[in-house]
Amino acid sequence: MPKGYVLAEVEVTDPALFETYRPMASASIAAFGGRYLVRGGDARCMEGDRPSCRMVLLEFDSPERALEWYHSPQYQEALAIRERAAKTHLRMLSGHEMG
Repeated sequence: MPKGYVLAEVEVTDPALFETYRPMASASIAAFGGRYLVRGGDARCMEGDRPSCRMVLLEFDSPERALEWYHSPQYQEALAIRERAAKTHLRMLSGHEMG
């Protein structure tokens, strides 16, 4: 069964408000069995002309579970804050672990 991944490119526009989003988002992710694979750190554009920004990669047990998390009331409450605190591109991916 493929895993579900959520890739977010985040440009924080209101750092103080974004700090209220972070613990809410983390709690909702954990409640749905998700985990952070990448959060923050240095992002460098190696090809193309997209500006570098904060990157987050989440892993869930399945694509369905990732979608359940995203549409959950718990995350929707956090999302309402994130939409005021950042510009975000969010993608849902499915795939298999390598190894």
